[in-house]
Amino acid sequence: MIEHLFSLLETFNNVLWGYVGVFLILGMGIYLSCKSKWMQITQFPHITRYFFHCLTLKEDPASKGHERGVSPIRAFYASVGGCVGIGNLVTIAVAIQIGGPGALVWVWLVALLGMAIKYSEIFLGIKYRIHNDQGGYNGGPMYFLQKAFSGKAWIPLLMAALMCVYGVEIFMFRVMKESFVVNFSLPPTAVTISLLALIILGVSGGVARIGAISSFLIPTFVLIYLGMTFWVLGQHITEIPSLIGTVIRSAFTGHAALGGFIGSTFTLAISKGISGACYSGDIGIGYASIIHSEANTCDAKKQAGLSIFGIFLDTFVICSCTILLLLATGVWHESMDGSLLVQTALSMYFPYMDIFMPIFLFALGYSTITAYLCAGLKCARYITPRYGAFIYYTYAGAAFVFFSLYDPIYALTIMNIAGGLLMIINLSGILKLRKEIDFKVTY
Repeated sequence: MIEHLFSLLETFNNVLWGYVGVFLILGMGIYLSCKSKWMQITQFPHITRYFFHCLTLKEDPASKGHERGVSPIRAFYASVGGCVGIGNLVTIAVAIQIGGPGALVWVWLVALLGMAIKYSEIFLGIKYRIHNDQGGYNGGPMYFLQKAFSGKAWIPLLMAALMCVYGVEIFMFRVMKESFVVNFSLPPTAVTISLLALIILGVSGGVARIGAISSFLIPTFVLIYLGMTFWVLGQHITEIPSLIGTVIRSAFTGHAALGGFIGSTFTLAISKGISGACYSGDIGIGYASIIHSEANTCDAKKQAGLSIFGIFLDTFVICSCTILLLLATGVWHESMDGSLLVQTALSMYFPYMDIFMPIFLFALGYSTITAYLCAGLKCARYITPRYGAFIYYTYAGAAFVFFSLYDPIYALTIMNIAGGLLMIINLSGILKLRKEIDFKVTY
């Protein structure tokens, strides 16, 4: 019964991302990129310098006089913590496992165009944010949608409800739990309870605590993972040109995936590439807008600009390396759980991966799950300030436990559908407020 239900949901998911998602993401991405004069390319050197400048500052001049919220760089790390992580390893791996190597081309394209979309939603989120009782800010799509759809309160409420679903990162929780259970032979119940306790502890500290955790975990992850991946790719350096050729060809012709078990068509490659890029980089979903709105800055343009560097790191660097790693080692077409693909590839060259990967996945998944849950919690409080937190924690606990018992593909399908519906609502709001977006950033 449940297999049939999720088969229908997966069909709907492929239509949602393979057709509707293509039109909205590519259409809005091209429009906003042209409107901004392709700032994601022309301003990228300045954005990169500003990012490294923020790392050395105790206080950003743009934050002077603003005591509410968290520092711009911590808001950035909290947001990136929800993107850089298991999604770069597992979600992207599943994307090419099902959609074929060509999914990477659509990941690149969506990431490039998505930079303008993500900038826009963060800018609007900060512009229309309000003060909250916790000494910070409440912002994000549910606030700029009030302006975009004045008199239609149900639209922001629907967006908030979908974000409550999307904010419970059932896919990554399932991957973390399974990694510990399989590699360390631990009892599933004990692992589930322990992970839930640690997640609640992290979320209770809000964006400030999540930003502090992510500011340590993200740089550590990038250095260790990229170092290992570059070493493996170095062993296949002569094969890289042909692998890239395979990626480009299969983006337009389709490719047999999973050893031929699933035939990857052109539409499927697009669907998995676009949904994978949006899921991994949070493009058009709205989560990043909620987190960045907590920054104690008066310069919404500079804060939104940081997201462009985040997508570059998340997609063009980490996701690309992951896919090339799986292609070079040949494990991408293996019929195995997507969460084990990267571990299998790295274990060919590094010992003790059965010990290292569970710890590694926990560090990455923890920063992501807490960040997403924090965004969902804000949305729950938006819907019902008095009971939102209690209801949401109860729902989150039940969802984590339920989906940890099933194939992670089921959880990923739910996340992708929720994300697709959020994308439709948020992009509609951004389109209506397009004249209020300021792309003229001065660094």
